[in-house]
Amino acid sequence: MASADTSRDVLTERYRAVRATTEALAEPLSPEDQTVQSMPDVSPTKWHRAHTSWFFETFLLAPDLEGYVPFHPAYGYLFNSYYEAVGARHPRPERGLLSRPGVTEIAAYRAHVDRAMAVLLGSPLGDEATALVDLGIHHEQQHEELLLMDIKHVLSMNPLLPAYSPVAAPSSGDPEPGKPGWLDHPGGLVELGHTGAGFGFDNEFPRHLTHLTPFALADRPVTCGEWLAFMDDGGYHRPELWLYDGWTLAQAEGWEAPLYWSSVDDVGPGDGWRVFTLGGDRALDPALPVCHVSYYEADAYAHWTGARLPVEAEWEAVAMTRPVEGNLLDGDQLAGAPLHPRATTDDEAFYGDVWEWTASAYAPYPGFRAAPGAVGEYNGKFMVNQYVLRGGCCATPADHVRSTYRNFFAPSARWAFSGLRLARDL
Repeated sequence: MASADTSRDVLTERYRAVRATTEALAEPLSPEDQTVQSMPDVSPTKWHRAHTSWFFETFLLAPDLEGYVPFHPAYGYLFNSYYEAVGARHPRPERGLLSRPGVTEIAAYRAHVDRAMAVLLGSPLGDEATALVDLGIHHEQQHEELLLMDIKHVLSMNPLLPAYSPVAAPSSGDPEPGKPGWLDHPGGLVELGHTGAGFGFDNEFPRHLTHLTPFALADRPVTCGEWLAFMDDGGYHRPELWLYDGWTLAQAEGWEAPLYWSSVDDVGPGDGWRVFTLGGDRALDPALPVCHVSYYEADAYAHWTGARLPVEAEWEAVAMTRPVEGNLLDGDQLAGAPLHPRATTDDEAFYGDVWEWTASAYAPYPGFRAAPGAVGEYNGKFMVNQYVLRGGCCATPADHVRSTYRNFFAPSARWAFSGLRLARDL
């Protein structure tokens, strides 16, 4: 993995900032909110806060800070996520059963780790330790997005439909946009993957050549209004549009709309549909990008339109020429404004709003080698039965995303901030 600017002062400031952001995201939540696990794929908020501290404690403080004493001898078991080389861990589906330690103890754990990290960051660091600090910072940013993703699912299971933030996010105020434009690309031989300048996860390497045939990407994601048209045309009831596994799952789970959508009797904005957001329940805004759809749904929609999903190389070939701008997590959103996709008319805003499914299976790039040791488990061992998403979303920290960033989820996943952008051949 490549690192960003790793001078001591810059690294210290970035560490402090990301730790503060995590706490700011958790601040609106009660202790009860932070303990609930609504399904096996969701983790309680307090677990995210503890696990990110465990990462720094396990990979940096224990081996590199002389005399460091772990906060609690059992926390290594409770807050390990999936690192087999580090040792046994508490089962993921049972994280919500941990009423103790409570949020007060987790806060003390974070403070303990932060004090020790201040000492470590004030000492000379070798290249390996510096790279691990940088990795830990980006790892915590990933968990900031997961914290929001997971608490949205938790709160949606409550019949009261409580808001993460008491301030309701405004509707777009815009009419539904017209048909999307298209961004043409001539194809040919393109160089993809991380250049090595700045931080990059191991799955973004090595840089490599790929040949593309001429194609076009839509200039914006698919909207809720466009998705309603798919539904009105029987999209969830037409097996010819669906992959077999997706159709089977959709029928078994009774999918009729994206996750968090619900129909109402009185027809209003969004044709009588409502949607649960981090700002609570609201009328569906047809102008906003559709969110919380699985790969299976995205693929079925693309077939319905006669277009297709882009492969990740196509997405990156277009994205690399555009600034990393768009509706991403920023400081203003931490003051209480709920996070939500927005209606985008700015041609430069290519990133953000929703992660965009691609047609690419999550696989290693040619020449990829996992790093030795436990850190090598970070990404490589998940390169099977997943699909790649690109572009970031409204909950992705703004300095965390880039054109080469490869997110990935199982094709059935719906609780992520996932949408789609269409592609077509030229």
